[in-house]
This record gives sequence, structure tokens and C-alpha cells, in this order.
Amino acid sequence: MSLDLTPAAERPWERPAEYWPAWTAATAALDPPLGALHRGALAANAADLARRAQGTPIRVASKSVRVRGVLDAVLALPGFRGVLAYTLAEALWLAETGDERYDDIVVGYPSADRGALARLAADERLAARVAIMVDDPAQLDLVDAAAPAATRAAPIRVALELDSSYRAPVLGHLGVRRSPRRDAAALGALAEEVARRPGFRLAGVMGYEAQIAGVGDADSAIVRAMQRRSAAELAERRGAAVARVREVASAAGADLDFVNGGGTGSIESTREDASVTDIAAGSGLFGPHLFDHYTRFHPAPALAFALPVVRRPTPEIATLLGGGWIASGPAAPDRLPLPVWPEGLRFLPREGAGEVQTPVTGGAAARLAVGDRVWLRHTKAGEVCEHLDVVHVVDGDRIVDELPTYRGEGRLFL
Repeated sequence: MSLDLTPAAERPWERPAEYWPAWTAATAALDPPLGALHRGALAANAADLARRAQGTPIRVASKSVRVRGVLDAVLALPGFRGVLAYTLAEALWLAETGDERYDDIVVGYPSADRGALARLAADERLAARVAIMVDDPAQLDLVDAAAPAATRAAPIRVALELDSSYRAPVLGHLGVRRSPRRDAAALGALAEEVARRPGFRLAGVMGYEAQIAGVGDADSAIVRAMQRRSAAELAERRGAAVARVREVASAAGADLDFVNGGGTGSIESTREDASVTDIAAGSGLFGPHLFDHYTRFHPAPALAFALPVVRRPTPEIATLLGGGWIASGPAAPDRLPLPVWPEGLRFLPREGAGEVQTPVTGGAAARLAVGDRVWLRHTKAGEVCEHLDVVHVVDGDRIVDELPTYRGEGRLFL
């Protein structure tokens, strides 16, 4: 049975003193560490993403979910279409289900997985469902070596990635280091290279504006100003690049299937870009604490994990088992989990969140007993699922479902 994502009128997450104790009551029979997902919060977040997109389809970023039952349910909702996968092996695994919800998968990163490339090339149905990402002819060479054009069951669909970072006059490069293709000429030259090679078909263009989507603006007018300028600059540059790639595709007798942009944090600006046909988003479904620092939207905390108190080294400190569920990115305090219940807990500066134990202090620590549990939110979204075999779906003070994570299905893609 599919997960019900019908939004409810109630918004219990706005009342933390009721919300988190209900999670504890729902999972009382289970032993932590454990992860839980609030059905109502997930439904509200999905509806909010669709509202923010205002009709532009949302391509679900699977890296930020990693629970197939959640992907199934979200892709059944109006406003959501397609998947942005993070490895080719993952994309093939989803596409091989035969489910129509997984008939439009774009791999968001180039692949050097020769075995997966050979599988893609050998299966006409998979080739129709999955598009790979390139930004360099060397990546095409690798595909040709893994699966020569003459041996392919169908042409391999190729998406080109545009560098969507911002080059600020004073601050320099802002954004992530991804594609070397920055303008219409560079992306067009790569499109021509794809078009001239047998066994490939131009399928789309992608650009990820991390400096807008992944940077909170709540505490900085400078960040807000930078993001406005970046969005305006990118809309012009991306529009020109997409137009050039469409010219190349048209000359080859085809058109692009998609132009993907954005992320959860940039939906409002990305939807205004006329060249974009779908927006990538996934983290906003779970509402990790990274998004507590945005002014544009406020997702509900839908996914959290509980750790047990196992020792009391001092009256002011309680020690949790585990806790080092650190987010990717630059090593900094904002990569650590955030204790949310009981309120008022914090990590010790000299220990932080440890792999096998995490001391916490603060006013609530003195009231914790061995066997109690503490709820924490991850900085990012899907990464937390690499620590869990299942997520327990809660509604009020009840568990209403259990969904295996990728890990729980025996899948580890990175």
C-alpha cells in the first residue's frame, strides 16, 4: 500500500512540546538508535514544494531521499515528475522496476562505472528511461570504451551540465565546482561533439545553482543580494546556452527532453527562468535543519533520529550512544546533527558528535536518565538514511508504516 501523502489541516510541528513527545510515544516499543518520518510533515512539505514551483514540474532528487517508498509516494503526487539520481547504478536499479514512475531518470553526475554503462547500452528499455550526465568529451570516450556504439541496443541519452556558479566581483567564485562548461559557446561545442558521435542522443541540459539553493539567507542581507544578482545573471546565461544546445539538437533532427535547474532552496528564482522545464528538489521533503536558515520557505522537520542515553558522567552531562552522523561538506559545526528534544541540549565543544558516544549538556541534560532518548535532526536529508535500515512512519503517537531505506534494501551506491 502506498504511503498516504494527503496534507492534513493540523500542523503539530508548530507545537514542539507536543510534537516530539508524540514521536517518543509512537516509538516507545522500539530500541534506539532509530529513525522516524512524520507522515503529516512529509505531506505538508511535498505540497509546499509543489506550491512554490507554481506549475513547473519537480524532478525528485533521490540523493536527498534514499527511501524508495517515499519516492514512490511523492512521484504519484501532482506537480512531481521524474528523478534526479546520483549514480548510474542507482538509476538502473530504479528503472529496472518497470514502474512508470521511474521512466524519466537523469543521473546528476558523470559516471565512470563501466559495468553500469554497459548494462545501460545493452537494454533498449533502460536506455529510453535513463539519461547520463557529461561535461567533457573524455566522459564520452569512457562510454565508447565500455560499450562501443555498434554494440548498443539503443542510443544513450546524454544531458549536458552547465556551470551555474556565480563569479562575484569581490568574493570571486560562489557555488560548487562541477562542470567546466560555463557559456553558450562551450556548451554548444560539447553538444556538437555529442551529436557527431554515433550511439548518443542529446537529451537535456542541467545546471545546479548551489549558491542560491544551498545557502541560507536568513542572517545576511549580503547573501540575499548576491543570490538576486546570481539568479539574474544565470537566467540570461543559461537561456543562451540552452538555446544554442537546442539549435544543435534540431540540426540532428531532435529536440531536448528537459532542462533541469535549481534545488529546494532556489525554487522561486528557478521557476522564473523561461529556459527551465523542471526543477530538482528533494531535501525539502524531509526538512533537515540546514533549511532553518532560509527566509523563502520553512519546511516542517519531517525526519529525525533518536539516540539512547547510556551513561551520566556528571550531573550536568548525559551521554548518548552513537551520534556522529555528520553531514557532507566543509567540516564545521553546522555539519553536526541538531538535538531538538528535549529542548536546550547542546554538544560539548571538545567532543562534538562522536561515532560511538555523544555527550550532551544544557538544562535538560540534568533531567535525562539512562534509557531515555534524545531526538536529533540531520543537517542534510538523505544522508541520514545511510545509518538506517528502515524509517518508521509516525502519525500522531502511532507508527503507521515502516519503509526500508536504500541501505535496508541492501543497496549502497556511494
